[in-house]
Amino acid sequence: MTDIVTPAAAAAETPAATPDYDPRLTNDDLAPLKKQTWGSYHIFAFWMSDVHSVGGYVTAGSLFALGLAGWQVLAALLIGITIVYFLCNLVAAPSQRAGVPYPVMCRSAFGVKGANIPAIIRGLIAVAWYGIQTYLASAALIVVAVKLFPSLAPYAVSGDYGFLGLSLLGWCAYLVLWVVQAAVFWQGMESIRKFIDFCGPAVYVVMFFLCGYLIYKAGWGSIDLQLGSVKYHGWDALPVVLGAIALVVSYFCGPMLNFGDFSRYSKSMAAVKRGNLLGLPVNFLAFSLLVVITASLTIPVYGELITDPVETVSRIDSTFAIVLGALTFTIATVGINIVANFISPAFDFSHVSPQKISWRMGGMIAAVGSVLITPWNLYNNPDVIHYTLEVLGAFIGPLFGVLIADYYLVRKREIVVDELFTMAETGKYWYTKGFNPVAVISTVIGAIAAVFPVLAKNVYGMHTAAEYSWFIGCGLALAIYYGLATRTKLMAPAPAKAVAA
Repeated sequence: MTDIVTPAAAAAETPAATPDYDPRLTNDDLAPLKKQTWGSYHIFAFWMSDVHSVGGYVTAGSLFALGLAGWQVLAALLIGITIVYFLCNLVAAPSQRAGVPYPVMCRSAFGVKGANIPAIIRGLIAVAWYGIQTYLASAALIVVAVKLFPSLAPYAVSGDYGFLGLSLLGWCAYLVLWVVQAAVFWQGMESIRKFIDFCGPAVYVVMFFLCGYLIYKAGWGSIDLQLGSVKYHGWDALPVVLGAIALVVSYFCGPMLNFGDFSRYSKSMAAVKRGNLLGLPVNFLAFSLLVVITASLTIPVYGELITDPVETVSRIDSTFAIVLGALTFTIATVGINIVANFISPAFDFSHVSPQKISWRMGGMIAAVGSVLITPWNLYNNPDVIHYTLEVLGAFIGPLFGVLIADYYLVRKREIVVDELFTMAETGKYWYTKGFNPVAVISTVIGAIAAVFPVLAKNVYGMHTAAEYSWFIGCGLALAIYYGLATRTKLMAPAPAKAVAA
């Protein structure tokens, strides 16, 4: 069945709020886009920036701590990213066709008021990721500062000069990046698009240089995909590989959930799918190979396995190479941070009060919150990394499940865009006082069931279940929503004014 949209949404050409829309539900940023200009390359560049961040490298490297061989890690990375590819195509469709961001699309399932629930949850999660990525990028700035000014080295030790677990130099680097990111974000979406078009390819240049440098030092024969201490062999490795796949999905579950914030700018779903194919399975495979090869070469060159690219760059003998490499990783991480963790809460927090909170103000709320959560304590070793991913996945999974169930299974891909912006009690997405209790119940049950294994890892069997927190939450919420929605006859007939797009 084709999507259903109003004539106003179908014929739109300029990004301005429709006068008939309730001002309590819209502003210029939340209203349907009337000109969609992004092509496949822009989506491809978006994913390149996402994948090529320091966080992406560190997360991929952390999988070696699971006791898997290098080829098993590669397989887990590729399978996991292929799952992400298909899921992103699913979540992209409604926002691309309606031209609205993720929180507005959630009004179909949660109600015009209830959509603030997924908006706030996603916004808070983005705040956490924003802080984590800023912290990881700031580590590269510290490397540059110490290399250029060795006298600053003592101030990089949190035990001697530190506050809340971060060194004085770390605080300075973090705040510098905080200001830089805010400045780029403040320029608007078009400037951000141009910025990310540059970031992803730039990291590839440095990654190939770094890999080539290590090959020059160690020789081609030193490349070994079997890294670290391999604990699992044969079929015994299967559960661990499956857990690693789940962690990959959990890492990308944030930008995957609100991918509609970006697919809405695309010319067509065909362009979105091409961009996703190039940016996810194809690009991620190339990036993963570089990560594995580069990490394997750190053993013969430096005598230990290093899975942090910034630390690897810091070991190079050339000051120029260190500065160039560290700054490039910083720029790339800033790119994905703005895209995935600044834009999302900007829309999400603006959605709570469109007339009082602008898109820019929503982003700044996220920026301030990112400092308060002390993100350096959330991503400082493999165990903490996995725990963080599992907790975030437990809350994101149910939101994804409800959105997909509503659009594909209950609504059969129907959208009445004008109804997303009305507070009339006769509106299609009003439900009960603006809330859909079915969506709320499904989300709560899914989140509780998913987060319980994460919090109870010491209980027998819970450690394994925790790795699948996103899948548990998503699957359970999807099933509950579909079951209750069809029984409570949520499907109301579309208003007569609706026409096929």
